[in-house]
Amino acid sequence: MAEQDDRDYRIKRLEEQVGFLKGTIDYLESMVSGLHYELRVRDIRIDELQKENATLLKRLQEQAPRPPSPPPFVKPSVKSGRRKKPGRKAGHEAAMRPAPRKIDRTVRVSLPRDESGRVVCPCCRGRLRKLKGHRQVVEDLIPARVEVTCYRTASGYCPHCKRRVESRVVGQPPRSDVPQSQLGINALATAAALRVENRLPFRQAGQALADVAGLRVCPGALARQIQRLSAWLGGEYESIKTRLRRGKVAYADETGHRNNGRNGWLWTVADPRHTLYHVDQSRSGKVIRGLLGEAFGGTLVCDFYGGYDAMNCPKQRCNTHLLRELRDTAKENPVFAAHPLCRRGRRLVKDLLKLKSRWRELNNAAYTRKACRLEDRLEQLARQFARDPDPDVKRIAGRLLRYQKELTRFLWDKYVDGTNNAAERALRPAVVFRKITGGSRSSAGARAWATVASILRTARQQGRDVLDTLKILIERHWSGQEPGFLASG
Repeated sequence: MAEQDDRDYRIKRLEEQVGFLKGTIDYLESMVSGLHYELRVRDIRIDELQKENATLLKRLQEQAPRPPSPPPFVKPSVKSGRRKKPGRKAGHEAAMRPAPRKIDRTVRVSLPRDESGRVVCPCCRGRLRKLKGHRQVVEDLIPARVEVTCYRTASGYCPHCKRRVESRVVGQPPRSDVPQSQLGINALATAAALRVENRLPFRQAGQALADVAGLRVCPGALARQIQRLSAWLGGEYESIKTRLRRGKVAYADETGHRNNGRNGWLWTVADPRHTLYHVDQSRSGKVIRGLLGEAFGGTLVCDFYGGYDAMNCPKQRCNTHLLRELRDTAKENPVFAAHPLCRRGRRLVKDLLKLKSRWRELNNAAYTRKACRLEDRLEQLARQFARDPDPDVKRIAGRLLRYQKELTRFLWDKYVDGTNNAAERALRPAVVFRKITGGSRSSAGARAWATVASILRTARQQGRDVLDTLKILIERHWSGQEPGFLASG
């Protein structure tokens, strides 16, 4: 009986202990659950603080002073690494100045002789042996000088013409209302070349004339003389314009040009043998229509500027501009850089230009087959991504689709290039002139520069001497001959 009571007592004690332990476990579980909740709250707060911290850091970086950035016209530094070695590659023929056509003066330089007439060394006076003859050709400039000519002329009144006529001679400039003396044909041509071809400001051009030849001309007089010269060359300028209008192909481009402090535009139209410059306040399509005319029947090679759409003629859009657009957009938009349109578009443009370079190499059937395939690739590429969600992809695809025929027209015309490099090369000297001088100070000065620059650029294209061409054109005008000397070249 006692054993039964002891067992019941022990069971009761164990049950009490189990109940106590269960309560303890429930209490601990509730504490753990509360700690888990606190941890979650702290994690949320930490995330909020991290985001707030990132926002504050970004705002601080935006407000912090930055190092001064270079002006937009400064090019970025070239990346370090291997660069192309300057000069011609090994195996190329050396490039040297041509040999003089004639020897104007021969100077014989003899070795010294002793009392007995023997040739001796100029250093130690020892007798020389194994004598040889040598030849050294030197090209030098003859110092220029100013030549003053006084023309003694006679005049008389003609009752039939009802005006006074004056005797003239070849090379005599028209009479000008100047108090002292006029500039002759050589001085005029040299001053125009220094100003336009060599892109010197008027003050430096006048200083060069004074230093080289002793001719004193103030900057204002040079400006007026070049404007007068451009009026004489106006007929030749118009003949170049007419020649371009009759051509099979014309390359056109435009760039900014300041005139008397106001922003304007410099237009150029060129073909392989002629170049025309024109300064205008407008960039609209009426300018290119005025330069090439409404009846222009050739192919106009240009970029994608909408002003050229005003020309109702066949057009070829510049593939180099398209390549540049793909490259620049890829730099600004990583999504576009990874898109198939960027990679396939660049490869397609390069294939177009490469095929045209094989014009003489392939027969007609093979060339036509390859050209048709490239046109199909272009259309397929444009239509495939015309509705892409990325705005840059959609824009480039829309451009390909819109100008599909105008991107491949050069494949079917021997005389048309697939790029607008000819017009861009014609603009480069004008851009350098603009950087040096800042533009023109008057509309008359801008027209004078455009006229003379067109004449000089055309003469260069035709392989003519610039100074000789200027003097020929001036004499032709003075003698009353019809313009068209360069247009017939």
